[in-house]
Amino acid sequence: MKLGLGLYRDILTPENVRFARQAGATHIVAHIPGRFTQAGQKILTAGGDAGFGLSADDPIWTSEGLADLKAMVNAEGMELAALENFAPVHWYDVLLDGPQRDRQMEHLKRILRDLGRLGIPVMGYNFSIAGVWGRVEGPFARGGAKSVGYDDPAQTPIPLGMVWNMVYDTDLFDAQQPKGYLPPVSSEEMWQRYQAFLDEMIPVAEEAGVVLAVHPDDPPLPTLRGMARLVTHPDDFGRVLALNSSPANALEFCVGTVAEMPGSDVYATVDRYSKAGRIAYVHFRNVRGKAPHYHEMTVDDGDVDMIEVMRILRRNGFEGVMIPDHTPLFECAAPWHAGMAYALGFMRAALQMIG
Repeated sequence: MKLGLGLYRDILTPENVRFARQAGATHIVAHIPGRFTQAGQKILTAGGDAGFGLSADDPIWTSEGLADLKAMVNAEGMELAALENFAPVHWYDVLLDGPQRDRQMEHLKRILRDLGRLGIPVMGYNFSIAGVWGRVEGPFARGGAKSVGYDDPAQTPIPLGMVWNMVYDTDLFDAQQPKGYLPPVSSEEMWQRYQAFLDEMIPVAEEAGVVLAVHPDDPPLPTLRGMARLVTHPDDFGRVLALNSSPANALEFCVGTVAEMPGSDVYATVDRYSKAGRIAYVHFRNVRGKAPHYHEMTVDDGDVDMIEVMRILRRNGFEGVMIPDHTPLFECAAPWHAGMAYALGFMRAALQMIG
C-alpha cells in the first residue's frame, strides 16, 4: 500500500506537494473543481447559497495544463496517482441528461485520453446531481478541533444553473430569486443515466489505460434535494461493478462514507470489495455516527478501527494509494497542515506496524 495526500485546487502548489513528501507520502491525488479555502483555512463546507462556488473552465484541464501539473508533482519527487472529480461545467448535462450531453461526453473522453497519454492512472468521480451538500462546521472532533458533520438539515430544491452543489451557469443561477428549480430525478432514471455514462466511458478508459473510480454519495441518503443517489449502501457498490465487469470500472473507496451508511458493516464491506480487487484507491477517514447524523473525527478517534481496515486491505492484496481525504483542523498557526501531518503520521506508522 502507498501513502498519498489529496490536494484541492486552491492548495495544489509545489510547497504543499513538498509538505506531503516531508510527511511521508509518495503520491498526490489532485481534486481540481471548486474553491475550498475559506479565510485561510481548508475545510469542506459550502459557502452560502452558491454551494462550493462557480465551476469555471480551468486551463489545468487542457492537455498542456495536465502535463504541467504532472511535471510539478514529479519535480518534487512525488507521483500523481489520480485526478478527482470532473468539473461540473464540463459535465452538467451528462448528469442532467440535457441537450449538451453528447458534446460534454466527448470532452470527458478527451480528458481520459490525456490522462492515459500522460501516465496518470486513475480518474475519480462522483456521479451525482446534488453532490456534497448540507455539511456544517463545528468543534466536533477531539479537544474541540473544528470539523464537519451532517445533522439532517431541511432540504431545499436545487436552483437552475447549479449541479453537484456548484454553479455552472451564472445566467440561470440566482441565489436570491431563483428562476426555477431542477425537477426531481428518480432512482431508476439516475441508474439509467449512469449506465449510459459507463457504456461510453469504459471502452475509452480501457483503451487509454485509465481506471474510472466512483466515489459513494456523501451524505449517504437515498435522495438529497429531490435527487436520487446511486451509492448509499454497501450493496450499491456491487450494483456499480455489475454494470460493467471491466477492471477499468472500479471504486474510489471512502471508509468514512461507508461508515456513515445506515446498516453498514465497514469491515465486511472493505473485505468484500478489496477481495474482489476492484478498489482503485482509498479515502482513509474516520467518523462518528450514521446518516443522517454524523461528524468527522481524527483518524484514531471515530467509530472505525482504522488499523483493522488497513489489515483487511493488506490481507486482500490491496496495493493502491490511501489518502487522508480531509481531517479536523488543529488549533495552531497552520490548522490544515497540522491535521494532515497527524493523519499521515498515524497512517505511516500503522503501515509499518502491520508489515
